[in-house]
Amino acid sequence: MKAWQYVGGRKPIQLNEVPEPVPGPTQVIIDVQAAGLCHSDVMYMEVGDQAMPFLPMTQGHENAGVITELGSEVTGFKVGDVVGVCSSGVQPPLGMFTPGGFADKLAADYRDLARVPDGLDLSLAALATDAGMTSYHAMIKVGRAAKGMKVGVIGFGGLGQIGARAAVLAGAEVHVAEMKEEAWPAAKEVGAVSCVRDAAEWVDAANPRAGGDFDLIVDYAGFDTTQKAVNAVKRGGKVVQVGLGKPTFTVATNTILGKSIEGSLGGTVADIEEVFDLMLRGEIRPGYEEITFDQVGEGLERLKNNQVLGRLVARFGA
Repeated sequence: MKAWQYVGGRKPIQLNEVPEPVPGPTQVIIDVQAAGLCHSDVMYMEVGDQAMPFLPMTQGHENAGVITELGSEVTGFKVGDVVGVCSSGVQPPLGMFTPGGFADKLAADYRDLARVPDGLDLSLAALATDAGMTSYHAMIKVGRAAKGMKVGVIGFGGLGQIGARAAVLAGAEVHVAEMKEEAWPAAKEVGAVSCVRDAAEWVDAANPRAGGDFDLIVDYAGFDTTQKAVNAVKRGGKVVQVGLGKPTFTVATNTILGKSIEGSLGGTVADIEEVFDLMLRGEIRPGYEEITFDQVGEGLERLKNNQVLGRLVARFGA
């Protein structure tokens, strides 16, 4: 079968011929029909030579498709079930420590599966397994966005658009910091009350020591934005760090006193199922562009060069 793989040396991902996977006792084999492309895929290629247990490694951690084989210990699922795969569950992270779903077939642990409801498009289902799960978990489960809170969203991309909408649905007043002004109309459409190019604008430049008045800021970017988020939350406020734009950040000690920073990584199958339900009801409709399986390599280069609005989803394997 065909698979897009990172081969090492920070080289672009390559399309290779690989053996079909065989299910372990607790695994199923999925015919992949939709796979989301993520900035984490780009990051994995930056650190893969040091972090990946073996090379080449098949990439792809946002996957949805149809079960075609069952391991001997699998319960609760059958051949023909349509499922999405949690990217942060029992099985080591797909595309980094175990082969992912930029391939015709994927082996996944049945305990990491979320059943896709009838009527939900598989492109949306794939997005829900990581972008949806991760953004929702950070905003609702870690940040605890709620009615009456003033919430900031840094980065209105694939994750930020879902996180912003989740906060609006929770009753929060949502403000967005996004450099691409062409994304602002979409931010207003999901319910954001204001947009700025830079989160630094959330603090009065004439009186920066006064800080901001946000209860919660979720940073879905991570490109030298964490300090700006800390500056903009009030005493007792929280910054939730999600974005992996850069591998490290520095925060001035005096600015974090009386505030908190918490990292949020992935989520749970339950989070995916909640996002599935919101998508099915039309409450969350993230913007995305469909590409073909053969365009995965090109798509990751577009992500790397910041040439994508919303999300990319590869459709294949049908």
